[in-house]
Amino acid sequence: MGARLSRPLPRGDHAPLLRRIDKLGSILEVAKALAAERDLDVLLQLVVEETARVAGADRCTLFLVDRERGTLYSKIAQGVREGEAIRVPLGVGIAGHVAKTGEVLNLTDAYRDPRFNPAVDQATGYRTLSLLCVPLRHPDGAVIGVLQALNKKDGLAFDEEDEELVVALAGLGASAIANALHREEIETLFEGFVRASVVAIESRDGTTAGHSERVARLTLGLADAVERETSGPYKDLRFSPEQRQELRYAALLHDFGKVGVREEVLVKANKLHPWEFEALRQRFDYAKRSMEVESLRRQRDMLLLGAGREAIRREEELLAERLAEIDRAWELVSLCNRPTVLPVGGFGGLEALARIQYLGPDEREHSLLTTDEVELLSIRQGSLSPHERLEIQSHVSHTYRFLSRIPWTRALRRVPEIAYAHHEKLDGSGYPRGLSGSAIPVEARMMTIADIYDALTVSDRPYKRPIPHEIALSILEDEARQGKIDAELVRIFIEADVPRCIHER
Repeated sequence: MGARLSRPLPRGDHAPLLRRIDKLGSILEVAKALAAERDLDVLLQLVVEETARVAGADRCTLFLVDRERGTLYSKIAQGVREGEAIRVPLGVGIAGHVAKTGEVLNLTDAYRDPRFNPAVDQATGYRTLSLLCVPLRHPDGAVIGVLQALNKKDGLAFDEEDEELVVALAGLGASAIANALHREEIETLFEGFVRASVVAIESRDGTTAGHSERVARLTLGLADAVERETSGPYKDLRFSPEQRQELRYAALLHDFGKVGVREEVLVKANKLHPWEFEALRQRFDYAKRSMEVESLRRQRDMLLLGAGREAIRREEELLAERLAEIDRAWELVSLCNRPTVLPVGGFGGLEALARIQYLGPDEREHSLLTTDEVELLSIRQGSLSPHERLEIQSHVSHTYRFLSRIPWTRALRRVPEIAYAHHEKLDGSGYPRGLSGSAIPVEARMMTIADIYDALTVSDRPYKRPIPHEIALSILEDEARQGKIDAELVRIFIEADVPRCIHER
């Protein structure tokens, strides 16, 4: 808001009229400030100072009601050291009485009124003479505080005009408080919505619990580090409180679109889903039993034809070799099913397994592994098939569609845009839109670094082991060298040791 209202009271033949015009002008100034200023403390400070000025009071105090504790406490108190709030029970003293009854009290000699509480004077060393106290009323009629003017200057009493003007200023103060409370309720409501949304995301995938909050903290930690830069491309970048809140909400909700991804894909720990792996295990067991049955039939036929013991022994050895081959095949399948990165050629044995035949229940020959199973088990990195990976990547578009339907305030309108770009890469290799360079917002670039770091180092993912901090930083540096993520932001992230800083908070 800035400028203080310090106009001198006019003198002369028209002094009373001009003085009233001046006082009404003060009310107008406060009303204008109420429309422009969001900081409640600034507004209430102005109300108190203007009340003291237009009423010609030595000092002024604004009290707020604390219903939970049944007390009245000084929000703004002139003449009282900062941090030393005056607190009195509701109904005690003049201010307490006005807060409880809603009356307006105008006293010429406070000490002659039995309701006056001298304890405050004794505690502050101040001597109260005249006193004007008016209630602050919420639009619903409830008293939410009082505005009190003390000691009219020049030893005079507060008159009806003073009372009228102070009541008007009290109304403006009450309006400011009501608006602030309303904003606070809306912000609390929206914060609760965001928190509930994060719970909804993480309830579908317990292995990533805490990821959204960690990414938000890392991103804001990087924002703090960027603001400390004195050189380089980001030396002038600053984030207002509203922009920080916008960035925080985008980070908290960046994965909300995962609610649109099938749960079995979202939590897939190995290349084969559990039911697919179990069906494959049963097939291998059946193949072994089938081979045993076929061998026993051949041994029976050999005995009926008079074959000797040597022939039977060779058949048993052949069966043992085939069963051992199946067991080795199962070990390879179990190894390949894990989401580890095998060396080049590590999947070659799978194609050989696909050529192994067994006699099925339909008395026909079947391959031990299907072509689709070989393809899944041959995934070189991670556990997702190309189709499943596309489904996972679609969560970004789901997130954007969801966030775009929320009627964000002007200060938060870029939340969907920032969240939409957190998987884009500077070289255009990211998804879902393949953005590149300056088309990617700097806030999204920051979130990308935080997201990658947390995904690498977190210890609760079933499909991968956590990577040590130093190796994760090396991977970020390598991504930056390849032109995929912002090299300058990576440098700041590492030099400021953002992960350590946020853990120490």
